Amino acid sequence: MSETTHAMSTSPSAQVSVLGLGMMGSALAGAFLDAGHRVTVWNRSPAKAGPLVARGAVPAGSAAEAVAASPLVVLCLLSNDNVDELLAALPEELAGKTLVNLTNGTPTQARTLSAWAVKQGAQYVDGGIMAVPQMIAGPDAYVFYSGDEAAYETHRATLAALGGTKWTGSDPGLAALHDLGLLTGMYGMFVGVIQALALVRTENISAEAYSELLVPWVTAMLGIVPGIARDLDSGQHVTDVSSLAVNQAAFPNFLTTFRDQGVSTELFEPFQVILDRAIAAGHAGDGLSRLADLLTVR
Repeated sequence: MSETTHAMSTSPSAQVSVLGLGMMGSALAGAFLDAGHRVTVWNRSPAKAGPLVARGAVPAGSAAEAVAASPLVVLCLLSNDNVDELLAALPEELAGKTLVNLTNGTPTQARTLSAWAVKQGAQYVDGGIMAVPQMIAGPDAYVFYSGDEAAYETHRATLAALGGTKWTGSDPGLAALHDLGLLTGMYGMFVGVIQALALVRTENISAEAYSELLVPWVTAMLGIVPGIARDLDSGQHVTDVSSLAVNQAAFPNFLTTFRDQGVSTELFEPFQVILDRAIAAGHAGDGLSRLADLLTVR
């Protein structure tokens, strides 16, 4: 199953507890309140609950009290280490609860936490939020979910208050994998953008003015991504753009220019390394999709 839904004002009122009231956790709790749900909130620093309580949220005096208050418990802490520490102190309260962990983490952490939660009698759903706090409940926000599908379906209408819902599978680690995959693409783009702006500024070119050239160029280049993906899935690493040999021959020009202009090469040197490895392995005529295979180490 893979679907996207959005919050609807006709969703029946539900009870939900939100633990963790940083910027994202507060945005999640606010979205549940706006959707008409009964929201219990808890944070290690109680003062953070104040604005939400003023909007109608019920403050919990402890994490255990917050968990006890609702069948659906949403966790949004700083790290999964914080989640582990918090839940380990109240295993008896978790039986019969659905835990939806929207804390940023890894697939392995999600699988480990899911197995532990099940032993406590809880249902576990992991999530990856594809939005910044200001986007929550908006048309472009969505959340990846994975884990206990029955629990997800039971609470999907409530979770839709946060934005679109995308189910990724019963493996609890798949939501985090999808999340980190998209963020990997984002950070890779930012690496190139940062390097490009650092380069042009060495000649006193306005970074803001140059961005007007950079944005449409990067956007246009994203058009080749589906083709790279198809080649990777098929195992046919063909190219009608430029071969790895052509890229390997051209790439030293980047590193040389960076050095000549007084810009560090540390962000870009690894790409030269994998290009050299690809050519040494006999893949000179292949396209960029071949590099994804070479990155897989297991």
